Amino acid sequence: MPYRKIVFAVNEIYHVLNRGVANTPIFGFLKEYHRFLNLMDFYRYPPFLYSFSHFDRLPIREKEKFAKILKGKGDLVEILAYCLMPTHFHLLLRQLKPRGIPIMLANIQNGYARFFNLRNRRAGPLFRSIFKAIRIENDEQILHVSRYIHLNPSSSYLTKIKDLPSYTWSSLPEYLEQRVPSFISTEFLLKMIGGKKRYQEFVFDQAEYQRKLQEIKHLSLENP
Repeated sequence: MPYRKIVFAVNEIYHVLNRGVANTPIFGFLKEYHRFLNLMDFYRYPPFLYSFSHFDRLPIREKEKFAKILKGKGDLVEILAYCLMPTHFHLLLRQLKPRGIPIMLANIQNGYARFFNLRNRRAGPLFRSIFKAIRIENDEQILHVSRYIHLNPSSSYLTKIKDLPSYTWSSLPEYLEQRVPSFISTEFLLKMIGGKKRYQEFVFDQAEYQRKLQEIKHLSLENP
């Protein structure tokens, strides 16, 4: 099993990502994207009594009661940004409790892999054996990484730059107030940069440049 060199510390912020085995698609249908988001929302809290699949089958009143219990236990992580792509995902997370990020990611990936394999009649690992994580060292890096995450759909030519605010599987619509925030904490980054308008300008001013960087990266991989 791979050894992880990075140490996850409380109140530190990390860029977390993982891909499907051999870059195979991990999202293809609306239900799959929704399932992953629901798992993120559920497993940002400490494990307690039920798995998500059990929780999802509860009657509405039981779900509401259990959700209150979860919230009372406090978050493992604060989710600052995310983007789901067909073959991978990006998360920007602040760890709030010891081992919060590894616990959350293990639960999300295990739960989603079981769901995906059952739905698609496949067997075996879905994700690479261990997710990647990089600690963010200063405020400037936090902003740049959040922009990188939110520009991912356009830099990969999955959507047009002008359509980024309506890309459903990213937290950018919540930062631009195109969608009501759910489990995303937008206050930290928006306060840092000076509000929604400033953040929108910050993201879109570098959209074409990030596309060019992506093209160069692909060329270097294809032509060693």
